[in-house]
Amino acid sequence: MKKYLTIGVICIAALFSLSASLITDIKSPRLEVLLLGHDSQHHNSEKFAEIIAQEFFKNGINISYTTDVNDLNAENLSKYDGLMIYSNHDQITGPQEKALLDYVKSGKGFIPVHCASFCFQNSAAYIDMVGGQFKTHKTGDFSATIVDAQHPTMEGITSFSTWDETYVHDKVAKDIHVLTERVEGDHHEPYTWVKNYGKGKVFYTAYGHDERTWKNPSFLKLLGNGVLWAVNDEAKKQWEKLPKPAPEYSDAKLPNYEKRPGGFKLQAALNPAESQLITQVPVDFKLEMFASEPDILKPIAMAWDERGRLWIVETVDYPNTVRDVKGEGHDRIKICEDTDGDGKADKFTVFADKLNIPTGIVFANGGIIVAQAPDFIFLKDTDGDDKADVRETIISGWGTFDTHAGPSSLHHGFDNKIWGTVGYSGYNGTVGGKAIKFGQGAFRFDSNGKNLEYLGGTSNNTWGLGFSENNDVFLSTANNTHSAFLGIPSSYLDKIGVPVNKAIDKIDGHYAMHVVTKNLRQVDVFNGFTSAAGHNLYTARNFPKAYWNRIAFVNEPTGRVVHQAMLEPSGSGFKEKDGWNLVASADEWFGPVQTEVGPDGAVWVLDWYNFIIQHNPTPPGFENGKGNAYVNPLRDRVHGRVYRVVYNKAKSAPIKSLDKNDPKSLLKGLQSDNLFWRMTAQRLIVEKGDKAMVPDLYKMIRNQEVDELGINAPAIHALWTLHGLGMYTTTEAFQVAVHALHHPSAGVRKAALQVLPNTAAALAAIQGTGLIKDKNLNTRLAAFLKVADLPVSPSIANELVAAQKDSVNTGDRWIKEALKIAVSKQVKNTVKSTKVSATKPAVKTKADQVITIKPIVNAMKFDKKTFTVKAGTTVELVFDNIDFMQHNLLILKKGSMNKVGAAADKLAQNPKGAEMQYVPKIPEVLFYTPLVNPEAKFRLRFKVPDVVGDYPYICSFPGHWRIMNGVMKVTK
Repeated sequence: MKKYLTIGVICIAALFSLSASLITDIKSPRLEVLLLGHDSQHHNSEKFAEIIAQEFFKNGINISYTTDVNDLNAENLSKYDGLMIYSNHDQITGPQEKALLDYVKSGKGFIPVHCASFCFQNSAAYIDMVGGQFKTHKTGDFSATIVDAQHPTMEGITSFSTWDETYVHDKVAKDIHVLTERVEGDHHEPYTWVKNYGKGKVFYTAYGHDERTWKNPSFLKLLGNGVLWAVNDEAKKQWEKLPKPAPEYSDAKLPNYEKRPGGFKLQAALNPAESQLITQVPVDFKLEMFASEPDILKPIAMAWDERGRLWIVETVDYPNTVRDVKGEGHDRIKICEDTDGDGKADKFTVFADKLNIPTGIVFANGGIIVAQAPDFIFLKDTDGDDKADVRETIISGWGTFDTHAGPSSLHHGFDNKIWGTVGYSGYNGTVGGKAIKFGQGAFRFDSNGKNLEYLGGTSNNTWGLGFSENNDVFLSTANNTHSAFLGIPSSYLDKIGVPVNKAIDKIDGHYAMHVVTKNLRQVDVFNGFTSAAGHNLYTARNFPKAYWNRIAFVNEPTGRVVHQAMLEPSGSGFKEKDGWNLVASADEWFGPVQTEVGPDGAVWVLDWYNFIIQHNPTPPGFENGKGNAYVNPLRDRVHGRVYRVVYNKAKSAPIKSLDKNDPKSLLKGLQSDNLFWRMTAQRLIVEKGDKAMVPDLYKMIRNQEVDELGINAPAIHALWTLHGLGMYTTTEAFQVAVHALHHPSAGVRKAALQVLPNTAAALAAIQGTGLIKDKNLNTRLAAFLKVADLPVSPSIANELVAAQKDSVNTGDRWIKEALKIAVSKQVKNTVKSTKVSATKPAVKTKADQVITIKPIVNAMKFDKKTFTVKAGTTVELVFDNIDFMQHNLLILKKGSMNKVGAAADKLAQNPKGAEMQYVPKIPEVLFYTPLVNPEAKFRLRFKVPDVVGDYPYICSFPGHWRIMNGVMKVTK
C-alpha cells in the first residue's frame, strides 16, 4: 500500500507542476520601492510595510523597508524606482535633503503617506515637495469624496468609508492636483493629491493611521495606483512587460491550525523561473538558480568540499518512511558540479544511496559524516570514482521517534571538532564506554566519533547553528527563539550547579517575521518564527560591509522567508535586531531549510520546495505516521531547488579549490577573506597532520594587522590549526600563543586563551596580560572560563576576589557566571559554603487534594480536559511535562480565557516574554507554573477560590492556549 501511495504523490506533484504555464524570461524587472519608516508603535510603519508588501508583491512591486534616515543618499536612492515615506522623523540633514530632492527632480517617484506630511519639519523644501504639512487632527469615520475620477490614480476607485485621523493641512502648495477631499460641513479638506516636482511625480494621501485603513481594499487600491503613477514611464513600461505568475488553486484536505474562516486552498507548484518571479531579494542582489528538479529533489542539507563542489542530502523518505533496516532507504548524497563555469550545475553524481532520512552532512577525514538517526555514519570514496565504498557507523543512539527532531546542522568548528544540534528526539547511547543521554540542544564530538559532549539545552526543537569569525556560537530553535547565543558550555555551568538549559540564551529582539504572502499556514507562534532553521552568519567579504560577520541567515519555511538576524555585541554576549529578509517569496511551496555562504562568497539557499511544511501535532481528521508527522498525501517528493543570492557588485572569488597536498594552496586558503576556505584549509592541514607548515602558521599569528572590523581571521585559524596539530606542548608554539594574548584583535586574544594548555605556565602568562580585565567583554569572558580550567593559584584567587567587586563583571549576564565558575575552582570553599537562614522554614500544610496533569505528547493538549476541586480547599497540582517542548499551566478567572490568551499572544511578541515565562501580568491570572522543561515537574500549591464555577486553565506558550486548555470545576 505504501508503494502505491508514494507513486500517487509523485504523480499529483507532477500534475501541479504542469498546471502552471512555463515562464522562462525573468529579465524584466519588478518595481523597487523603498519605504522609510521609523521605530515607533504610533504610526506603526513596520506593520504598515508588512500589509502593503503582501498586497503589492504578487503584482510585481517590491517593498524594501528601512528606518534609517541615512539611507537617504544619492547612491542608495538611485537603486529604487520610488520612495515612500510613512514616518515621523523630525529632522533631515542638508545632504539628506539634497539627495531626496534631487532624486525626485531626476524623475523618480515620491509617495508620502499620512504622517509623512509632518516629517522633516526643518525642511521647507521637503514640505513644498509633499505639497502641504499636517497641522491638526481629530478622529472618526468619514467617506472619501472623489474630486477627479478621471485621473489615472483613481481608476477602479469609488467613494469609500474608513475610520482614520481627520487631517487638516497647512502650507498647502498651489500646484497640487486634488483627487479626493474630506468634507466636513462647508469645509473641503484636500486628502489625496498629486503634483509634479522637476521630472518626478508626487502622490500623497492623508489616509493611513492604522490597520482600519491599511486593510481597506479601496485604500490599498488607491495606494497601489499612486505608486504606479508616480514611478517614471520607463520603469512602468518595464513593469508592464513583467510576467506575473497567477498559480492555480484547488480544493484539498489541509490542516487549519489557525482556524481561519474558510480554511486554505492548495496552490499549484511553480517551475523555478515562475517561483523566482515572485521571490524577492534586496535591491542590489539577484537570485540565481544553481540546480533544480529533476536533477535534484528534496534537498535537506548541503556542504562543499575542498574543490568547491556542492554536496546535497536528498530525502524522499522524510518524514514518515522510517525503515527499521537501514541500507534500504530511497535517500541519497549527491554531488552537484558546474563544469562549464556558467553558474549552473550540469553534472550530478550519486555519492551514496540507500540512506534513510539523513539530516546533516559535514566533511571529515577524507570523507563525509552523515547524520542518519539512530546513527552517524562515515562515508568515504577510496578509489576516486566519487562513489562511497566505505560505510562505517561512528556514533549510535540518536532518537528516531520524531524525524524532524533529530540531529542536524553539522559544522566543522574552530576547535577541530564537529558541532551540531539535535531536537527533542535527543541522544541516548554509549560513546567510549560512557553512557550519555541528553535532549534538545547543541553538541560536539571528535571527527572519529569519540568524546561526544552536550554543550547546552534549548527550549524546543533545534535546527540551527552557526559561528562568527571570532568563534562565537549562535543557534536557532523552532518555536519563538529564532536567535540564541551559547554563552558558557554546560560542562562549566555544571560546576556551580546551573542547569544545562542556562548555557544558551534567547537573544532575538523581535517576534514577527515579515512575509510577502497572505496565505500563512502555521501550527503555533502565529506570524512568528515557528520552524526556524539555520543560523549561519555572512562570513565572507563579497557582500556590502553591513553584512560582514554581523548578519545571520535564519530560514523560516512556514513564512517562506530567509530572515536576516542582525547580531550586535551586548556586554560579553549579543543581542539580535530585526534585519528583515534576504529572501522572501509569495510562492507557497518555497521552503528554505539551509542558507550559508558558499565558496564563491555568495549566499546559497537550499529550497525544500513543499507546500506541506508542518510536521506535528496531528490535526483533526489526519493520522500520525511512523516519523511522528501527520500523514498527508500532498507531501511532495519530486521538487527541490538550490539558489545563489549574488551581490551585483561582487568580486570574483580568487580561490576555486584547495589541494591538501599543496602547502601553498592551503596557506592561501587560511588567508582567504571567506571563512569557508579558512575552515576548509584548517581542516585539511589538521587531518593530514603535516607539521611542515608550522613556521608559516607562526608567521600568521605574529601578524599584528586587523581588518576593517578589527579582526585578524588568519591568525585565529592559525592558532587553532596549531592546536589541532598538537603543537602547544612545544616551547616555540607556546610562546607564539602567549605573544598572541597581546594581539590588537580581541578575537585573536580569545583564541590564544582557548588554545593554551591547562598548565601553570599558561596561568602565569595569562596573569601577566591582565586579560581578566580585557576591555572586550567577550574576551574577558573567555579569560575567566580559562582560569577555571587552570591549576589552583593563590595569586589568581586574589585577582578573582577583586574582580567580584567590579560592577561591570557582576552586571554582565555571562561574566558573572564565569566569575563564579572561576572562583569555585580557585578560591577555597567560596561556592560550597552556604548561608544558613536564621528564620525557620515555613511548615507546609498537607494538601487536601493532589492532582497530576500532563501534556499529551505531540498533541499540544492536556491529558485532563477537566478536574473538580472543592471551594476553599488547598490543592497541589503536579504538572508533569512528559512532552518534548516547554509548557506552563495558568489557572484563570471565570470567563477570562480569551482575554488572557490575547494577552499571552501579545506577550509572545515581547523580546522579554520568555523571561516572563509567557505569563501575562494581569489579575485574570490566578495561579500559574513557570515554563516547565521536558521531563521536568512543577508542583503548584494554591487555595481554591471560594466562588463555585468553571475556571479555565491554559498553556500560554505562544499559540498554544487555543487548543491546550481545560476547565477547573469548583464545587461546594
